[in-house]
Amino acid sequence: MKRPTIADIAQRVGVSQGAVSYALNGRPGVSEATRARVLKVADELGWRPSAAARALTGAHSGAIGLVLSRPPSVLGAEPFFMELFSGIETALKPQSYALMVQMADDQDAEIEVYRRWWAEGRIDGAIVVEVHVADRRTPVLEALGMPAVVIGGLPGSGSLVSVRSDESAPVHETVQYLAALGHRRIARVAGLPHLVHTKVRDEAFAEACARLGLEECATLHTDYTGEEGARATRRLISSPTRPTAIVYDNDIMAVAGLSVAQEMRLRVPDDLSLVAWDDSQLAQVVRPALTAMRRDVPALGTAAARLLLSLIGGETVSDLETEPAQLAPRGSTGPLAQER
Repeated sequence: MKRPTIADIAQRVGVSQGAVSYALNGRPGVSEATRARVLKVADELGWRPSAAARALTGAHSGAIGLVLSRPPSVLGAEPFFMELFSGIETALKPQSYALMVQMADDQDAEIEVYRRWWAEGRIDGAIVVEVHVADRRTPVLEALGMPAVVIGGLPGSGSLVSVRSDESAPVHETVQYLAALGHRRIARVAGLPHLVHTKVRDEAFAEACARLGLEECATLHTDYTGEEGARATRRLISSPTRPTAIVYDNDIMAVAGLSVAQEMRLRVPDDLSLVAWDDSQLAQVVRPALTAMRRDVPALGTAAARLLLSLIGGETVSDLETEPAQLAPRGSTGPLAQER
C-alpha cells in the first residue's frame, strides 16, 4: 500500500494541505475542531512524518543512535552490551523513544553513520561507547552540534557529557585481594589497547603490582573474544613462570580461560585463580563460579540515556560519576593448594 501523505489527509478532511500541516505540527492557523478532525484522520490512515520531513522542520525523530565498531556476533556473545541496551531502553520507553543500533568496521565508518543519521533527521542524539585514547568521533560530534553522551572515562570525550566510573580502584582491590591469598605471579588478559578504559586498567595493574612488590605481572591484550581469551590463557599457562592467578577484562574471556585451565589439568582455584571483569549470569553458572568485579551495567545505560534525553530537551547537564565495580569473590579464587 502507498504510504499516506498530507494530501490524502487534506482530501479526506476537505481542507487545504497547509491547514493539515498546521494541525499536525501544532501550529496556530486552524480551529481546534479542524485540528481534531485532521489528527483523527491521520491516525485512521496510519500517517507518520518521514525522516526527511522531520529534518527539514527540525522536529524530533523520537530516536537516539549507538554505533559499535565490533563484529555483529559480539552482540550475541557478550552480556555487557545486552545489559547496557536493557538499561538504555528503561529510560527511553517512558518517553516513547527508540534506540537505533548499527555495527561498523571502524571509527571512520562510525562517523559516517552518525553524519548520515544526523543529516537525515533519523536521531536526536547519540550514546558513544568504547572511547579511544585518540578518539576521532568526538570532534566530529562536537562540530555537528549533535547531543551526545559518552560512556567511559577521560581523555577522549572532549566537551561531550560523559558517564564514567573509577576504573583504577577495582583493579587495585583485585590485585590486593589475590596477593593476600598468597599469589605472587598475577597476569592480566586485557582488552583492546587503544581504548581509554584498557589504558587506565593497564596502568592501575602495573601500579598495584609494583606497590605490592609483585614482579611477575604480565598483561596480554586481546579483542575480548573467547577465542583470543583462550589463546592468551594457553600462552600464560605454558610459560616457564606460569601465573597462579589471572584477571580477565570480560566474562567471556574468563569463561574461556576456565575451560583452558581444565583442559590443561589445572585445578581452579587450587592451582590457578581466575577473576572476571563485569559479573554476569554466565560467570555465575560455570563451575566453579567465577569471582568477578560486579557493577550495575543496566543502571549505567539508564543514566546515560536519561542524560541524553535531558540534553535533547535543552537542559544543561554535567558529567556523571557512577559507583565503581566491586569485587564479588566466588569459587574460582583461593589460596594455592601448597599454601593451605
